[in-house]
Amino acid sequence: MIEVGIALRSLEERSGDRAAIIRFPGGILLTAIDGLGHGAAAADAADAAVSVLEQHAGRPLIELITRCHEALGSTRGAVVTIALLDERARELEWVGVGNVEGRLLRSGSLPAAGRAEAPVLFGGVVGHHLPAVRTSKVALATGDLVVFATDGVRSDFTQELGTTGAVQAIADGVLGRSGKADDDALVVVVRWLGP
Repeated sequence: MIEVGIALRSLEERSGDRAAIIRFPGGILLTAIDGLGHGAAAADAADAAVSVLEQHAGRPLIELITRCHEALGSTRGAVVTIALLDERARELEWVGVGNVEGRLLRSGSLPAAGRAEAPVLFGGVVGHHLPAVRTSKVALATGDLVVFATDGVRSDFTQELGTTGAVQAIADGVLGRSGKADDDALVVVVRWLGP
């Protein structure tokens, strides 16, 4: 149903950036998490968020964000973008708190700035300040790409991004072109193949 490519670069032994792809009956949960800062404390925050998502995958996205917020209260906190790929409805529902960028690139679209759809990102830090959030939904078509990038990747990363080719090569290419040298960096690329 999906193809996944993940590219990660860490400043220290443990990265504070995490990806989680969690399958559950009826769908797949995709997330990119950036624990604040870098190193062990950032990694601990990201690990705590992944643990919550693994335990509660399949629950509504707002509930997942709230549960992560409660679990990360004793950590540095994290910024998180979560997406749900609904197999039956053939749609993507997503939400973000903080600056983990998300983009939906339509199958067959040519590289061009401004053509990607994105979730609404709400300011805040999961674990410390959770704003009122809402999700948005978009229909999915076979071949569409969902791309997440943490703040270790420049926000213009979609300018040269096409939707063809191997997803791992796409993720590696984004990290190589747009990754910053002074922070952990994570790129997650998921291609929807259909139900």
